[in-house]
Amino acid sequence: MSTEAATITKWAVDPMHSEVQFKVKHLVISTVTGFFRSFEGSMETEGDDFENAKISFAIDIDSIDTNQSQRDGHLKSADFFDAEKYPQITFTSTSFKSTGEEDEYKLTGDLTVRDVTKSVVLNAEFGGSADDFYGNTKAGFEVSGKVNRKEFGLGWDGVTEAGSVVVGEDIKLMINIQFAKQK
Repeated sequence: MSTEAATITKWAVDPMHSEVQFKVKHLVISTVTGFFRSFEGSMETEGDDFENAKISFAIDIDSIDTNQSQRDGHLKSADFFDAEKYPQITFTSTSFKSTGEEDEYKLTGDLTVRDVTKSVVLNAEFGGSADDFYGNTKAGFEVSGKVNRKEFGLGWDGVTEAGSVVVGEDIKLMINIQFAKQK
């Protein structure tokens, strides 16, 4: 039985090779896609084993991009994110466990939007790891899931004169993330 402590490996998000995307229904008939262009994150693992990884992530609200500046301005306003008062969305993992399927994990953590923190469960698929041209070790994951915007205080309920809901409640998250092992 070894009494040596496991070596902690630190990883940082590589923003040049990562993206944070979301999708939401508009008028319940079509989907609007958006991105957050500015974010940062880190991960700590025991050696190179991702099981039980500790992950933290922060997204800058002002970086929202739905390819329509007027809509982006509305999303930054107090009707939605209230970016002036709450400039970031944060996530801190509480669990990162294999599902038993190869390269599949359940990522559980505390998601904070505005001043509301809720536990969420996301799917994470390990895409593999490789060394880049400079000898840096990278690890890639596709993270996906769904959250209800109203549970996080994003409760604006625009309704058309005909009674159609303007923005759906469920937000689909698609995050492609590449971590770089820190030396």
